[in-house]
Amino acid sequence: MKFFVDTAEINEIAELNDLGMVDGVTTNPSLIMKSGRNILEVTKEICGIVSGPVSAEVVATEADDMIAEGRKLAKIADNIAVKVPLTWAGLKACKVLSGEGNMVNVTLCFSANQALLAAKAGATFISPFIGRLDDVNIDGMELIADIRQIYDNYGFETQILAASIRTVNHITDAARIGADVITAPPSVIKKLADHPLTDAGLAQFLKDWEKTGQKIL
Repeated sequence: MKFFVDTAEINEIAELNDLGMVDGVTTNPSLIMKSGRNILEVTKEICGIVSGPVSAEVVATEADDMIAEGRKLAKIADNIAVKVPLTWAGLKACKVLSGEGNMVNVTLCFSANQALLAAKAGATFISPFIGRLDDVNIDGMELIADIRQIYDNYGFETQILAASIRTVNHITDAARIGADVITAPPSVIKKLADHPLTDAGLAQFLKDWEKTGQKIL
């Protein structure tokens, strides 16, 4: 499974990238606003740190404007994935942009039917939003499973990018089902290393080591 980090904070991306934990980055207008940076400048900087896909989102709502914005964003770097919403206009933009050789991430997916349309429009990635479905008492993992089955049935090459990840269990479940990619905030990715038995075991080792009176350095 590929790990994308969902942030526009350069320091957080660099830290995880140095550990080999970043296969790509996803951004959106909200994350750009939080960073306080210019979208073109910060996206270019991210693309210089990460070799994998970096999703940069259009903000237009009409297809022609999305295409124009997408073309501009794609010029930032070779590893840009233009992010478009799963609307009819977004699907039109996806078809054109992917046809021109650009990676396209179709976002805000909430149904298997939407994911099927995105694949047929040539999407590189489809981003189903797990957490937001959970918020309205719909099991987001069922959507991941449905998309996985449909894509496998027909050999679609669009990668399932599980998004709106809120917990480490979301990541575990997405991996079990076979999502190609997850994108999560740095804090959630770091929590994958946490376990109370690890903490307890380390505390006991250190306690016993102190009793020996020895030092390694």
